[in-house]
Amino acid sequence: MRITDIPAGILEKFRKGCVIPAHPLSLNEDKTMDTDDMRAIARYYIDAGVGGIAIGVHTTQFEIRDPDVGLFEKVLRFTSSTIDSYCAETKQSIMKISGVCGDTEQAISEARFSRELGFHASLLSLAALKDASIDEMIAHCKAIAAEIPIIGFYLQPAVGGRVLPFEFWRRFAEIDNVLGIKMAPFNRYQTIDVVRAVCEAGKENDITLYTGNDDNIVMDLLSPYRFETETGPKEIRIKGGLLGHWCVWTRTAVALIDELHTYTESNRDIPQELLTRNIEVTDSNAVFFDAANAFAGCIPGVHEVLRRQGLMKSVRCLNSKEILSPGQSDEIDRVYASYPHLNDDAFIKDNIDKWFA
Repeated sequence: MRITDIPAGILEKFRKGCVIPAHPLSLNEDKTMDTDDMRAIARYYIDAGVGGIAIGVHTTQFEIRDPDVGLFEKVLRFTSSTIDSYCAETKQSIMKISGVCGDTEQAISEARFSRELGFHASLLSLAALKDASIDEMIAHCKAIAAEIPIIGFYLQPAVGGRVLPFEFWRRFAEIDNVLGIKMAPFNRYQTIDVVRAVCEAGKENDITLYTGNDDNIVMDLLSPYRFETETGPKEIRIKGGLLGHWCVWTRTAVALIDELHTYTESNRDIPQELLTRNIEVTDSNAVFFDAANAFAGCIPGVHEVLRRQGLMKSVRCLNSKEILSPGQSDEIDRVYASYPHLNDDAFIKDNIDKWFA
């Protein structure tokens, strides 16, 4: 599958920059997939106005691939079908993105399965290649890109990623069939490495950049990046967000990115209020992702928000050790009280019965 095979309207939305939530996994008491919750959550995202949904990624829990769990294919198949049917019902269209990881054999298998299900692209994690050389990682990426359009993924080391130097991203940008790059190192220096590499490769018009830096969302989307390259000055922007943070409070995230685009597209002066909102969003993310405890409660944190909103029955995870950290629930109370304009509880209350019907 090639980038040119992606429907024009879906590709245009991705290139412009949109909200792409990283879809979580809701579990029953026996840790089977709760299909009622999963269907409602996907419908919520679509009605919230997202441009795509990513499934099988970190927020979905990498453990779905464990042989004893065996949920990878079930989760992707169910979510793909849910997106297709609800988009047809509501006359909408969004990008379907699968998470792909593991060694080359596993990643190719996951990419082929994704393609068979009608996914438009795969977010490629390199977490399994911790000791691989740059040559080995590039060969791996080329093998996956031969199967399906890929989105590069800079996953922060704190949750399983590895440091990926400028040289890697410079060579990655030259791979055929690269649709975009999600930058989530939670590190400004490493983010700049990726953006500069794309410019140095002359791919600033071909590779669309998405922030995964949940600690700096607003500023990533507002900031123009300028570099002097061998072929002259280049300017590029991060266009959208593919974020675990945006799997909650998604309706207001869509409103936020639309607002940010009005400024970046018109080159209007940025109001100070947006700089303040960057801090508010980051403060909220620190709580949801449990930054105070090295992200130990990251996935349960977003589950807890969805549970409070009625979209999940529990915060349970496949790894029984992944639970809310002490005090994390109180901190969620705090950011709810501090930033009521950031949540979308009213939108969910008005539509939740329809999503569970």
